[in-house]
Amino acid sequence: MAKTARSAAHRGFPTDFLTVDALSPAQLTRVLATAAKGKQNRRFAARALAGTSTVMLFEKPSLRTRVSFEVGITRLGGHALFYDHSKERIGDRESAPDYGRNLERFCDLIVARVYEQRVLQQLAANCEIPVINALSNEHHPCQALADVLTITEHLGGVAGRAVAYVGDGNNVALSLAQAVVMLGGHMVVVTPRGYALGGEDASAVRGLVQGKGSFTATTDLDALSGVDVIYTDAWVSMHHEDAAKRLKAFKPYQVNSAMMAKAGGAIFMHCLPSERGVEVTADVIDGPASVVFDQAENRLHAQNAIILHLMGKA
Repeated sequence: MAKTARSAAHRGFPTDFLTVDALSPAQLTRVLATAAKGKQNRRFAARALAGTSTVMLFEKPSLRTRVSFEVGITRLGGHALFYDHSKERIGDRESAPDYGRNLERFCDLIVARVYEQRVLQQLAANCEIPVINALSNEHHPCQALADVLTITEHLGGVAGRAVAYVGDGNNVALSLAQAVVMLGGHMVVVTPRGYALGGEDASAVRGLVQGKGSFTATTDLDALSGVDVIYTDAWVSMHHEDAAKRLKAFKPYQVNSAMMAKAGGAIFMHCLPSERGVEVTADVIDGPASVVFDQAENRLHAQNAIILHLMGKA
């Protein structure tokens, strides 16, 4: 079923949120403004989702994603139904297109945390209701919304700021880079050789650069000099089978006090969960420069904002 009938009601917003660049820079800015309003006022849009049901399809385990979506949807007056897919991936027993065609008959919104981006694309292409990417191996757009909301809170905005991601060129790095450059920031992705963002992904990010923003991909840690934000993520994720090799390659890229000193006054960010003593030292993640729990809280506010816009409630 083509998603055309609902477009006008959504005030020009996309019908799904599968990647950050599904939004225009202006739409991204509007979502962040809505998130800020929701954070300031717990009762903001408290009945916006009254009478609606959201199904949450999770192939991967989660703390922040599940709790922030369930609590957030409840605050908006809606009902969230959690469907555990950790033992059976979507499409194994029943095709993803058929999932979409069934779920649109019962629910008003799909939130899916999956391995493969194509599953999200198939769901979205085959149902009339919005689909939100709560994480895939390729993209993590909800995390990026929370990240740029956090940067805005602590630094007054993203435009003109230098944001450095250190570590694996993964889904978090890609979505963060998209959001930062769309808002006019300077994004630097610093990875070990062989772990950079894919060439097509890097080219796509460069194509999103706005105004005086920029994008740089490098292996050189000297690129961290003077940045405003240092961000890292776990080096080994659920789908990686080469843990020992990765840990050896990434060791020089650990965020520690010396790296933070190189930046000089940067805030520290991490999407969590973290492993202290591996990708980041305890004195950094638990120190005064760390804003990681602000990031975690902002998942709720950012996600509520994108839900309101997708459903024509903001």
